[in-house]
Amino acid sequence: MPRVGLDSAAVVAAGADLADEVGLARLTMGLLAERLGVRTPSLYKHVSGQEDLLRRIAALAAVQAADAVGTAVQGLAGRDALAAALHAFRTFVINHPGRYAATTGLEPTGPDDPMTHATQRLFDVFRAVLRGYGLAESDMDHALRMFRSLCHGFATLEAASAFRWSTDIDKSFEWLIAFTDRGLRTM
Repeated sequence: MPRVGLDSAAVVAAGADLADEVGLARLTMGLLAERLGVRTPSLYKHVSGQEDLLRRIAALAAVQAADAVGTAVQGLAGRDALAAALHAFRTFVINHPGRYAATTGLEPTGPDDPMTHATQRLFDVFRAVLRGYGLAESDMDHALRMFRSLCHGFATLEAASAFRWSTDIDKSFEWLIAFTDRGLRTM
């Protein structure tokens, strides 16, 4: 018998929370069922399997990241928008490492895949920040890749406690923002 109040959104949200706690690699349908107080087969009424769950977590994470970054850059432009976007994204990845991990490595299956719309939303926010630098449209894909690489690289390394030098991490992040801003201004 399905638990009252359990639906696809609740299953995905619980899966995302669990991924943040135990790591995406350790997230299983069995562990999620245990967390929700149901038997594993009950989950298949809400998601078709592990891959579907991961895709839905990835879509949720992309929407949440887009909301966080979009809110942070509201009314800002140039360096201020860049700094706000990078700080918001960094905070999201550090606070939600499991769900963020779901956004990498899965390719959207087509235009109806929820990941397609969710990731596009996030990239649209990044694009808006980068447009503030007057980049040529032909450079936008390169700039987006650079921007995502910076965001992803720094935040995932920090979330994994991989920065072990004595230098203050926040100062390094501010240096990254200043360096990126200077580079974008020269394009």
